[in-house]
Amino acid sequence: MNRLQHTFNTLAEKKEKALVGFITAGDPDVETSLKIIRAMCENGMDILEMGVPFSDPSADGPVIQRSSNRALKHQVSLETVMEMIRRIRTFTSIPIIIFSYYNPIIAYGMGKFQPDAVAAGADGVLVVDLPMEESAELTSLWEKKDFSLINLVAPTTPRDRMANIAAASSGFLYLVSKTGVTGSDGLDTSEINTQMEILRSVTNLPVCVGFGISTAEDVATVASMADGVVIGSAFERLIEENLENPELATILGRRTGEYKAATRL
Repeated sequence: MNRLQHTFNTLAEKKEKALVGFITAGDPDVETSLKIIRAMCENGMDILEMGVPFSDPSADGPVIQRSSNRALKHQVSLETVMEMIRRIRTFTSIPIIIFSYYNPIIAYGMGKFQPDAVAAGADGVLVVDLPMEESAELTSLWEKKDFSLINLVAPTTPRDRMANIAAASSGFLYLVSKTGVTGSDGLDTSEINTQMEILRSVTNLPVCVGFGISTAEDVATVASMADGVVIGSAFERLIEENLENPELATILGRRTGEYKAATRL
């Protein structure tokens, strides 16, 4: 059983949902980023999404765009992310998902990406701008090791396509709660519930919901419907608001604990 399966099974037994935390790797710098991630792990984060900084993050709102810019000023690359994952593995065993656009993976080397990610300790990848129909270009190069391809399902995705996306996925599915970019406000819980019902009818994979989730109340609401809750912009906004604060990692850890408490049903 891989780390993702073990995590979802263990949480289900405890009647908890997964808290999936997104952090742009190297924001505001590598060492501070590692301290933040450690604090989040120590305060209940169940799955880590390591965002690879990218100069044109088209699916992301201004908060995550700025976080990428801060990391890029320190020359953080996919190579840096691999090294960070190796260091993270010295203090936690939670699943780690690499969250990237396709261009950094192509630049890194498509043939060596998956073996290097596995060796570093990553459990899967989510490639934001890689359509399901073209994913075999990448996955056909993978060695036969347990490494998940996490795919996105949009609110506008029809049922048949949901089934096809699920069939091409492993680990879990990421349901986008609304149209638009990350960090936009407001949740339509009735729409999320409708999409969850459709997804449940076409797959047994765990489903995590992200986009627009920023408060503990949001987390509790989404956790009542999904297997996991993804938070990204809210964490990055907190980093941005406390860039000069020496207690930055402690602040992120405290907020993580608040979100995690809301995943316990």
